[in-house]
Amino acid sequence: MKPWHPSLFTYWYAVARSDQLRRRPIAVTVLGSPIVLARLETGQLLALEDRCPHRQAPLSAGCRTPTGIACPYHGWEFGSDGALQAVPGMPPESPLPGVRARAFPLLEHDGLIWLRPADTGAAGPGELVNSSQPVYRRFLWQTRWRAHVVDATENFLDPMHTHAIHPGLVRRNGERTRTKVRFSGTAEGFSVDYSGQDRQSGLLYRLFESRRTLERAHFAAPGSAQIEYRYAKGGIVRITLHFTPRTSEETDVFATLHVEGRWAPAWAVRLLVWPFLRQVSEQDRRILQLQSENLKRFPLQRGASTRLDVVRASLEQFWSGNGLPQADEFREIEIML
Repeated sequence: MKPWHPSLFTYWYAVARSDQLRRRPIAVTVLGSPIVLARLETGQLLALEDRCPHRQAPLSAGCRTPTGIACPYHGWEFGSDGALQAVPGMPPESPLPGVRARAFPLLEHDGLIWLRPADTGAAGPGELVNSSQPVYRRFLWQTRWRAHVVDATENFLDPMHTHAIHPGLVRRNGERTRTKVRFSGTAEGFSVDYSGQDRQSGLLYRLFESRRTLERAHFAAPGSAQIEYRYAKGGIVRITLHFTPRTSEETDVFATLHVEGRWAPAWAVRLLVWPFLRQVSEQDRRILQLQSENLKRFPLQRGASTRLDVVRASLEQFWSGNGLPQADEFREIEIML
């Protein structure tokens, strides 16, 4: 398995929902690194490498203490900074061993816990993440896809698969429209504007939407992707997926739905919209799993691409450690969408 490029560890990744951190620690994996998360009684967050330096037992199987976490094996206690705080059975006059658990920086925003795997790097998630206001969030869900993060992210940002994978639900195959596509580099990644179709042929549009004035896809490094819709009657809908690689074959997905300027209470979204979105997510999960399994059968094959594959090259470039597109990069094509 090819190791992750060191530059990828300097970014912030969504690792858990805020409501997952209650009384018990939880285990997560980011870029192959096992990590334990906990919320202390004070509300402070803790993120440590998921092993006790004593006998390598998983700290995630332990329990939280008033100021940190205790190992399940011998009860060694560590603070949120990773410092060893107590060793049960050690005489009080004896100095503690000079060991510590590795700690990771983390923060909380918009219902999600964010973590940076490296000691140094970005001060926090970027503008796309920080622009999402909790007051507009109508839904948050989490899933796991058996797919490389590039394949998972491309799936969400690529509209060309929707006719085949979500027939009738997102788009109808017999009702394609000539659409102008504009790709633009940004400071955080890139955006893609789709113009020429102010409505969509699928059931989701007919049930829940009205005439659009904007359809734009965003990518912000390392793993945030968003589809933004603006409407002639006012209102904005943003569907955002945050992709966090566990390994090269598994990706955690944290998804939010934000609605501004439209009547869309959370209960109505859960009752009416979520069943359709869950179906879309399940359809994507299935095709990505099939793709992942077939890539193992043909490991030396590299996929062919056409000009319709607007985002693939940029995603591969970033996840290979070769950086983002130039902020002034621009290209325009026409497709039948």
